[in-house]
Amino acid sequence: MLIRRTMRKTLALTAALALTLTGAGAAQAEENPPVSDRQLLFFNHAYGVFDRETADAIEHSAYLKEFASFQVRTTTGTGGQKWTGRYLMGRETYLELFGVGDIDGQSGALGSAGMGTSVERSGDLAKVTERLKDEGVAHPLQFLQTRDFGDGVPVPWFDAVLTSEQYDAFDTWGMEYRPEYFADPRSKTEPERFPGDVGRERYLNNDYRDHQMRDVAGIHLAVTERDLANTVPLLKAGGFVVRTVPGGVVALRGGTTIRFDAVPRAQAGLRQIDLTLNRPVADRHEERIGRSTLVVGPGPRAVWTFPANG
Repeated sequence: MLIRRTMRKTLALTAALALTLTGAGAAQAEENPPVSDRQLLFFNHAYGVFDRETADAIEHSAYLKEFASFQVRTTTGTGGQKWTGRYLMGRETYLELFGVGDIDGQSGALGSAGMGTSVERSGDLAKVTERLKDEGVAHPLQFLQTRDFGDGVPVPWFDAVLTSEQYDAFDTWGMEYRPEYFADPRSKTEPERFPGDVGRERYLNNDYRDHQMRDVAGIHLAVTERDLANTVPLLKAGGFVVRTVPGGVVALRGGTTIRFDAVPRAQAGLRQIDLTLNRPVADRHEERIGRSTLVVGPGPRAVWTFPANG
C-alpha cells in the first residue's frame, strides 16, 4: 500500500500536522531497550521498487504463480490514487512489488521501499500513537486510508500513523484495519476469531494453503539515515526489540526479523526476503527472476535476494 502520496492528499484537505523528533535516529536503538508486556505492532507487508527487467520478470513468472498465492492488482485508494502491484500473499504477511515508473513521483523511483506494520486488536493503534510521544514524536501524523472496489464509493480501509511527513526512499507506518472493510463482502476477509479481531490472518484469505509460500520470516532493507530515524520510534512504540548492529539496526519480536542498513540514497532498496514454507522441500531449487534470485529449500525456508543499487 502506498501511504505517502495518499497522506499528502489527505493533509492537503486538512491542517498540516507538525512533528518534533528529539534524539531520533539509529542512536535511539538501545542494546537492551524496555519492552512492553504485549507487542502491539507486527510486520504486515513490505513493498519495493525494482528495475523494469526484474519487475516484468516477477509479473510474468510461471514459477511464482505456483510458489505463492500471486496476483497483479490495481488498487484505488483515498482521493482516487491508483497503484498496480505484484502481490505474493501469505497466511499473515505479504509482499507488494513494483517496477520503476509504476508509481508516479518519488514513490516510483528505483530503490524506493516501504513497510506496513499493523495491530491485531481493535484500539491498539491508539496505544501505539500514545507511546510514540514517549519516543520523542510529539505530534504523530494520523489519517484514514480508503479503498474503492470499483463503484466509486470509498470504503474505510484502515487507520494509519506515521512519525514524519518527510522521507528519502523508505516509508513506514502503523495501521489498524477498519470494521467497515471487514464487513464489506468484496474484501473477501475472514470472520473474527475473537471480539475486536482486526488481525493479519483475518485480513488475508487461505489461498496460501495451495502453494509453497507461507509467510515472511525476515526482511533486509537498505535505508537512509533520515528514514531510519523516522522508523525506529515507530518500531519501539509498537513493542519491537530494536538493537544496534554494525551498519544499522535489527528489530526483533513478533515472528518477523527486520534488518535495516544505513546507506546513501543511491544504494537504498529492498535487499532480501526470508520466507517460510507450508511444507519442507527435499531439494534446493534456484529460480532466476530478472536480476533477483529465489532459492527454495532444502527444508522449510526460501530466500529471495535482490541486486543492490549504486
